Amino acid sequence: MKAVVLERACKPEELKIKEVPIPKVKPGWVLVKIKAFGINRSEMFTRQGHSLSVKFPRIIGIECIGQIEDPSDSTFQKGERVASLMGGLGREFDGSYAEYVLIPSKQVYSIPIEMKWTELAAIPEMYYTAYASLFECLQLTADEVLLIRGGTSSVGLAALQLAKSTGATVISTTRNNGKLAYLQQAGADFALLDDEYFTKEVYKIAPNGVDKVLELVGTVTIKESLQLVSEQGTLCMSGILGNEWTLDSFEPLIDIPTGVYFTAFTSEVIKENVLIDLFNHIKEHGIVPPIAKVFKLEEIREAHLLMESNDANGKIVILND
Repeated sequence: MKAVVLERACKPEELKIKEVPIPKVKPGWVLVKIKAFGINRSEMFTRQGHSLSVKFPRIIGIECIGQIEDPSDSTFQKGERVASLMGGLGREFDGSYAEYVLIPSKQVYSIPIEMKWTELAAIPEMYYTAYASLFECLQLTADEVLLIRGGTSSVGLAALQLAKSTGATVISTTRNNGKLAYLQQAGADFALLDDEYFTKEVYKIAPNGVDKVLELVGTVTIKESLQLVSEQGTLCMSGILGNEWTLDSFEPLIDIPTGVYFTAFTSEVIKENVLIDLFNHIKEHGIVPPIAKVFKLEEIREAHLLMESNDANGKIVILND
């Protein structure tokens, strides 16, 4: 089969397609024929050598959409449409940048809705992160004001769709003046430039602060974002768009305002019921995932170059023939 085998940290231009054996099925694991997958910034960080837990060589890729090729000893049926994400995929064992992948059956999930492969491929990591952050962690309701920090990221755009589908008021941010119109077209009630006037603009919209914040930019903005939350409001940190994973100083008694709740979301452990709820929500509200561009596996270099450029408005998807 064809696969992108990462031998070492490298530049996008150095990514190569290799012919490798199709994985052999074993008890407790199923073989999935990959139809499509989305690419993620975490894979970019791995390629750059920042994921110290990932041992090379490795076929990377933390999510996929496909069909059961060999169900092994599971209850799946050959040809069943399935999704998988996280749980060590592409990190502890070989992942989705290939034509086939061997995955523990406990982290493979049936897809309950009918959509194109490309649209399905944009859902797992991007929408699961957004959905769980909004409705599991933030407990967002229709009468609340939500601030999405990092609104033009793929998760930010998914969160915008999901929040608007429930009736919430959404303030979405970008650091690129040229993307303000895009955020408005995507449904944001308010699109704000993340600059020195940003805080004042937020308080013009929500004088007492916003009810909920989805923090996707990360450590460089987290302190400022916490100050924008109203009393009894909540901030959920669900992403880090930059390379700064830690803060030099963080004083909870100072940096977390009185009466403000601070939580975080990671998709290391997937809740199947939440994933099913997500698929059903997408179907019920007719949500169409924003896709920046669709590439073939052989075009993985171009896909990673687009991701590094930060010019992609939406999910970058790889479609296998």
